[in-house]
Amino acid sequence: MRLSPVILMVVIASLAYATPPEMAFSRLLPAAPALAAAMWPVLPTVLLGTVCLILMIGLSLVFPDLGTWWTAAGIIAVTVAAAYGSHARLQRERTLLQVRLVADAAQQVVLSPLPRRFGNIEIESLYLAAAAEARIGGDFYEVVETPYGIRMLIGDVRGKGLPAVGEAAAIVNAFREAAHGESDLVDIARRLDASSTRYNASFPSDGPMERFATALLVDIPHEGGRIDVLNCGHPPPLLLNRGELRILESASPSPLLSLAELIGDHYSVDSFDFAPGDLLLLYTDGIAEAHVRDGEFFPLAAWMREQPPLPPREVLTALHRDLLRHSKGRLDDDVAALAVRLRAPRGSRSP
Repeated sequence: MRLSPVILMVVIASLAYATPPEMAFSRLLPAAPALAAAMWPVLPTVLLGTVCLILMIGLSLVFPDLGTWWTAAGIIAVTVAAAYGSHARLQRERTLLQVRLVADAAQQVVLSPLPRRFGNIEIESLYLAAAAEARIGGDFYEVVETPYGIRMLIGDVRGKGLPAVGEAAAIVNAFREAAHGESDLVDIARRLDASSTRYNASFPSDGPMERFATALLVDIPHEGGRIDVLNCGHPPPLLLNRGELRILESASPSPLLSLAELIGDHYSVDSFDFAPGDLLLLYTDGIAEAHVRDGEFFPLAAWMREQPPLPPREVLTALHRDLLRHSKGRLDDDVAALAVRLRAPRGSRSP
């Protein structure tokens, strides 16, 4: 591909030399520097235009009636335009690179890399942006190790663009602080709600509806044996135990983040058994609602039941593959997931 302008120039010059002058293939020589502008820097583009001009002059010595000066003027004009186009393209590429670096920095703030192991707990994460050019969207997750246990957060901000990313960052940062400072999930949820509310007050929504976020808080105590779940309007997690799947529905739903003032701040925590070998899947609605246009949603529960006892990383790799296959490679919403597996303590065997 990088040599295609040179190949085009050689082909045109060869045809111009090997065919009768009436066919005037030499008039196509300006196409070579025009093509070079799309992939080459300025100086190589100008050099190629100069070579094309020299070839045109050489052809005029063989075919005196070739209309050399008109074609030569065309080569010069196109080369000048191509040089300017190459310069403008390089400027845009530098700007895009800076934007991507900023996006990478934002991703490190909201979606920081997770350790794959917290003691006997294995954790793996998955994130897919709906827009191919995007690095991050409104979905978020975080995992921290605290004196109270391993605490996890996953959620989804309603809306897209920079405001959604900003609210996600505010929620994640509040969680990182509250997870260490609060002993109860309810107090953590209240702090997340307060942070989300403050952000939305500072950066109000442009549309008629207010922004809000769903969130799921999970606490795995150090002593093990159970998990505590607080669900603020988020899709319920899935727990796979020896081929049997449980949907961990909350007995009493908690309010969505930034809506507690409207519907009340009555939070509830549910406890579930969590034994060695169990696989816990936390996910955003972009997975459960992934579908082909006018097609069926991704059958997440049925897919989960069919999974063999694999490490979290392999489970999410399979989920990534099958999700893109089901949606024909096109996602309508961002996707985030956490897969968590409790390993048996050393010296014992997982059931």
